[in-house]
Amino acid sequence: MRDHGLSGKKTLITGAASGIGRATALAAARKGARLVLTDVNSDGLDATVESIRSGGGTVEVAVALDISDYDAVTAFAEKVHEQIGSLDVVMNVAGISTWGTVENLEHRHWKRLIDVNLMGPIHVIENFIPPMIEAKRGGALVNVSSAAGLLAFPWHAAYSASKFGLRGVSDVLRFDLERHGIKVHLVVPGAVDTPLVQTVDVVGVDRDDPRIQAWIKRFRRHAKSPDEVAEAILKGVEKGTYLIHTQFDIRFGYWWARKFAWPYEFAMRRANDLFTTFLPREERVPVNGTPE
Repeated sequence: MRDHGLSGKKTLITGAASGIGRATALAAARKGARLVLTDVNSDGLDATVESIRSGGGTVEVAVALDISDYDAVTAFAEKVHEQIGSLDVVMNVAGISTWGTVENLEHRHWKRLIDVNLMGPIHVIENFIPPMIEAKRGGALVNVSSAAGLLAFPWHAAYSASKFGLRGVSDVLRFDLERHGIKVHLVVPGAVDTPLVQTVDVVGVDRDDPRIQAWIKRFRRHAKSPDEVAEAILKGVEKGTYLIHTQFDIRFGYWWARKFAWPYEFAMRRANDLFTTFLPREERVPVNGTPE
């Protein structure tokens, strides 16, 4: 996007019903964006649209759909292009999360995370980026990955598969789309206090365990608000920044992991040992492979 401001720009935001997506939609509306919104949660999406319009913002199109459904995304794109033409900004924000050790995760967990967090953004990219290229106006593609797309957090194998995948797509498109004047931005949030915190599926543990609840409370105290993350995203887009950090600790952690590989590996192993204490005793296996 040669003009990095959002005023008057036709801007798609997925996951707009809650959390980072909703906060980003509201913030973009305040900057004068012409919004195209979607989310699987129709009631939440309607509430976001109402908030934006009652505040004087513009929502051109809003449709509830599951981005993992390619046909639904394709029909949505056809509707958008018929009504307002090609877009200027595409923001892939929608996502879900499930944590667990590999012996507890089921195939459905892996598949759903890949379908929503990786294939969902790909469906959006397939349908909306080629018309932007054809329009020759430049633009911006924003993909919200995660700190788990940079670092090896315990129990995040399935989630990280989707988020590292989106990071890989973004790394390639960063250069592929440059000649078309389309800037690519990769957002890597750390702890964010969204409804997902209370609903994330942690497979194989009791969420009511006081230790788990204590960690959730600790997470929320440390977390950024969705509004803070949204402001960081929009600021990064306006500045043309590729890797958009929302928290200093993740920026530092990523730098540290690249510069000091052995201490990073040690810290990740210790973190994994700590998380293992949350498992039922019969499932705990120390490094030597002998069950406790």
